[in-house]
Order: sequence, then C-alpha cells, then structure tokens
Amino acid sequence: MAIKKELFKYTLSRLALLPIMLWIISSLVFILLRIAPGDPVDAILGTRANEFARESLRMKLGLDKPLINQYLEYINHLLHGNLGISLNTQEPVKVIISKALPASMELAIFAILIASLVGYLIGFLGAVKPEGKIDFLGRLFGIATYALPPFWAAMLIQIIFAVLLGWLPIGGRLPPGLSPPPPFTGFLLLDSLLNNKIEIFVSSFKHLILPSLTLGILLSGIFSRSLRLNLEEVLKKDYIEAAKSRGINETRLLVRHALPNTLLPLLTITGLTVSSLIGGALLIEITFSWPGIALGLQEAINQRDYAVVQGIVVVISSLVVIISVVVDIAIAYIDPRVSY
Repeated sequence: MAIKKELFKYTLSRLALLPIMLWIISSLVFILLRIAPGDPVDAILGTRANEFARESLRMKLGLDKPLINQYLEYINHLLHGNLGISLNTQEPVKVIISKALPASMELAIFAILIASLVGYLIGFLGAVKPEGKIDFLGRLFGIATYALPPFWAAMLIQIIFAVLLGWLPIGGRLPPGLSPPPPFTGFLLLDSLLNNKIEIFVSSFKHLILPSLTLGILLSGIFSRSLRLNLEEVLKKDYIEAAKSRGINETRLLVRHALPNTLLPLLTITGLTVSSLIGGALLIEITFSWPGIALGLQEAINQRDYAVVQGIVVVISSLVVIISVVVDIAIAYIDPRVSY
C-alpha cells in the first residue's frame, strides 16, 4: 500500500512538471528568436524594399507591437492550441507540421529498429565472450559510429549505394512524377498500403532505406555500448556469482538472470533516443533531402519565420518532454525504488 502511494505521488509530481517545462521552453524560444540577428521583414521583402512596404508588413505580422504584448498574445494562442500562421507562406503552422512530422516519425521508427537490432546484438555478443575478438570489434564499432560526422557518413553511403552501385535512390521520399497517395495517416508506407498502391510502397521503402540505415548505424554504437557496460556491471553482482556456483551455464545466466536486469537503463536510453529522433536528425534530413520536421525547421530559421520556428520547437519539445515523463513513470512502476 505504501509503495502504491509513493508511486502515485511520483507520477503526480512528474505530470505536474509537464506544463512548467513546456512554458519555460516556449518562453525561451520566443526570447531567443527576438534577440537573434535578422529581421523576418527583410527575409520576406528583401533589404531594398521601401520603408512604407516594410512598416505595412510589420503591422500585418504584428511585429510593431511591444514585445510584452507579442509574448502575451503568443502564450494565449498556445493555450488555445493555435500555433500561428507562417510569415512567409501564410499557411497555418499546424498544417506545415502535420505534413512534415509523419516523415520524421517514419524515419525515426525505422532508424530505431535498425539501431536496436544491430546495437543490442553486437553488445550482447560482446558480453558473451568479454575481451574476445567480437567484443574488441564491437567496442571499435561503437567508437567509430559515435565519432563519425553524420553528414560525412550520409554522403559516403550515398556515394557507395546510390552513385557507384546504383542500388538505391540518393534522396527524397518519392521519385519525381510519382504522386503520394491520399494522406490518411501521413506515413507514406502505411498510406500506400491502405490505398493498395504497391508501386508507391516499394518506391517509398527504397527511398527510406539509406537515410534510416545511416541514422540507425550511427545510433547503434550507443546501444551496443550501453548494453555491454550494463551487462558487465550486472555480471559482477553477488547473485550472479551465486547462480554460477549452482552450475547454471553462461548462456542461461546471461539470458535469464543478467539481461532482464539491464532493461531499465536500456529503456531509458531507448526512450530518450526515440523522443529526440522525432524531431528529426537535421543533418541526415538535409543530406538526403528528406521532407521532415528538421528540414522544415532549418528552412524556417533561414527565412526568419518566427511562427513556424516557434510552432515546430514547441511541438518537438512537447513530444520529447511527454515521452521522457512516460518513460520515467514506466520505470518507476517496473522498479518502485526509482520513485523514492
């Protein structure tokens, strides 16, 4: 009963922090955009526009109001779920995000699957025979993937598999001339199956392979290293030594006794990685011309489009914070000691 009460208090405290964290992040984004160099009016009209046109546009965009009034209006809109209108395209920011976010999520899901399969397999094989050849190569792999610059790795993979071998497309989400199916979910693979568009499914899957493979391999080193270190620490515990003394073989010892006790830190790492990837890997999306949220954010920053930048950052931050809180609560329920 006492444990349930503590878990309930812990859950409430984490949920109570959600709106505070989101308010701080939203306020920081608003302030940083206003003090950053560059003027959205210049980005839209250019520096040679006459003063009348500049002031008219400034009034239309609401940039002539005092900063405190702009901030209060911005917070009021957020509370009502209004992310604003793009300064450049006059398109609702919600629409812009709804188009770009599924592409980033699709890329993130496949990248995480690749990273988990490759990383955890390498880490587990290294833990089976520590200090062996596989363990040495696994550590080398982890260091190499962590140290590789993402843009360099992406271009290298493009050169090998797209340019030299010609196996896969070099970038984009669909080839020119092939129209996407009606966006029921926004996920191109799923929408193509729902519309029975096999040609679009195959083509979109081919376009997804290189960016997800690049991102997955770059992340797999973190996963393999985390599993290897946690297994190494768990294998030094007294209950493992006791299990060895009872004659339990090493494979069963790893799978039945050691591996389950590494799940909590691995769940934390996986959850944080998933939440960060939802925002998209900027360099990967740019290199592969992937029309995701990160590429949209980069374009909005270049154009000084305050509304789009604010909307994207708020949405990404919300997803990151929510997933982090959910992971924390899940870990607390799996292991109640965390909440104390």
